[in-house]
Amino acid sequence: MLLGPVLVLLLLGGAGPASAHAALTSTDPGDGTVLRRAPAHVTLTFSESVGLRDDSFRVLDPGGHRVHTGEAGRAGGRADTARVALPGELGEGTYTVAWRVVSADSHPVSGAFTFSVGRPSQTAAPVDTGPTEDPLTAGLHKTARYLSYLAVALLVGTAAFVALCRPPDPAPLRRTLVAAWWTLLAATVALLALRAPYEAGTGPSAALDPAALGDTLTTRPGVLLLVRLGLLVPVALYLLHAARTARADRRGGRRTALTGAVGVVLAVGLALTWAAAEHASAGTQVPVAMTSSVLHLLATAVWLGGLAALLTTLRSARPAPDAATVARFSRTALTAVTVLVVTGVYQSWRGLGSWQALTGTAYGRLLLAKVILVAVLLAAAAVSRRWTAALVTEPAAVREPGRVPERVPQPAGGPPPEAPRPEAPRATHPSRAGTGTGAGTGTGSALRRGLYRSVLVEAVVAAVVLGVTTVLTATPPGRSAEEAARAAVPAGGVLPASVTTIPFEIGASGRGTVQITLDPGRTGDNAVQAVVFGPDGSLAAVPELRLSFTLPDKQVGPIEADLLDRGGYWSANTVTLPLPGTWTMKVTVRVSEIDQVSENRRIRVER
Repeated sequence: MLLGPVLVLLLLGGAGPASAHAALTSTDPGDGTVLRRAPAHVTLTFSESVGLRDDSFRVLDPGGHRVHTGEAGRAGGRADTARVALPGELGEGTYTVAWRVVSADSHPVSGAFTFSVGRPSQTAAPVDTGPTEDPLTAGLHKTARYLSYLAVALLVGTAAFVALCRPPDPAPLRRTLVAAWWTLLAATVALLALRAPYEAGTGPSAALDPAALGDTLTTRPGVLLLVRLGLLVPVALYLLHAARTARADRRGGRRTALTGAVGVVLAVGLALTWAAAEHASAGTQVPVAMTSSVLHLLATAVWLGGLAALLTTLRSARPAPDAATVARFSRTALTAVTVLVVTGVYQSWRGLGSWQALTGTAYGRLLLAKVILVAVLLAAAAVSRRWTAALVTEPAAVREPGRVPERVPQPAGGPPPEAPRPEAPRATHPSRAGTGTGAGTGTGSALRRGLYRSVLVEAVVAAVVLGVTTVLTATPPGRSAEEAARAAVPAGGVLPASVTTIPFEIGASGRGTVQITLDPGRTGDNAVQAVVFGPDGSLAAVPELRLSFTLPDKQVGPIEADLLDRGGYWSANTVTLPLPGTWTMKVTVRVSEIDQVSENRRIRVER
């Protein structure tokens, strides 16, 4: 039941290009620059630390032939840089640098830029960044990631449900624990084998290369996956020990407390293998972010995995569920939700970076969708709590039909008046209401069915939330997307005087953005550069881009900017804006051979 919605989200989330989270902030030489003499090195600087590969740099000469370079290294020992040495005999013309590195959160990122020695070539080598990703490898990798999230939620959540909620008969939950353990094992092995072809952008057959697997085991993502595999061994021993302890009716509080402490340590260890490989491991406030990420993942597992365990318990309980178990899970879930809200708010602030990123980036829009789904989930949980209250306050004879209430001696004058109970959801249809034992039996059965249906709705919505969360972890944070946009400066590295970002719709593919740089943004001659970004924040190629300027107050324009495709960005050397004032800038993006979209923005041009 949980797997279905997750696979649907897998298909939806896999429709776009691969996401990468390290933003290229500068290059030396700058993109498009013309140098008097050949540089000794090519240096890239990123927004976060990156991992280097054997093929991190490929330099092509003006004829498209590969230039022999040294090994990729660092500039000044900084982890957020990549540098390669160039030979000293570079001739005149335009050179293309294609690069590929691995972000600190384990996602590969690639790109290309050009520079010229002496003067630009009449024709430059095509900008080839190498393979971006193999569709089959990417699909298998995403599937394994989603299954690993699902498995750890079921594993940790079910174990926590048994330990904290103490169901009378935990035997039906053993199948869930075994299935979750094996699923996590298989998903982790798949992620480890697919790591090399995923980073290289090649087909899954490369996973069979022993040398590539050996290289993977020396990288941080590979080491973390290996640690996760190692932790699954003590996790299996812990589950076996916990099962024997449960069958022995818990031989004392001290031993139970020690068993619980071991379980917490193992759960935290598993959560760390995710936190150390994703968004929390890079950027600002890394120690706080790592702690928040671990707590967020564990709270998610306790809540979502606990829902699946509660469903199993409700379905298998005969003749009726244990009210105390349901009440304990209700309290546990409330605590987990509180932790989720606190850590989620912090992680959202850290990932977004600005209010504009909430609607202007793919990460922000996914985050909004997750917030809406969590609100629906909380509404379903509120209904479940009402059913839980009704079940807990129902007399024992109703919860357990056939049980004869104990006769309790009453004081003279009769029993004291009963305190009114809070009104519960209608358990049965009025026409089916009865009296006596039959009515009690019907009421107890109806309470159980109502609670089961309510928890089922919670679990379905929770599965969708889990799917959105896994897609969110593979999407560049809003902070990184904005850094990438700011890094798209004009050739030569001159900072722009006026930058305008304009979103536009791309049909079913989502929303892209165009960043327009007007330099110097004043009256007279201006240079214009335009960069198009896709729905995931990466650079996008479009067949045509047109730009015009109009000054409505003075009835000036439209003045067309003659934009040329420079291989990665569009530019016009000169656009003359004769008067100061508030101009209307119209950009038209042709997204296919037959489809185009136009957007207007008002910009201020100073004298």
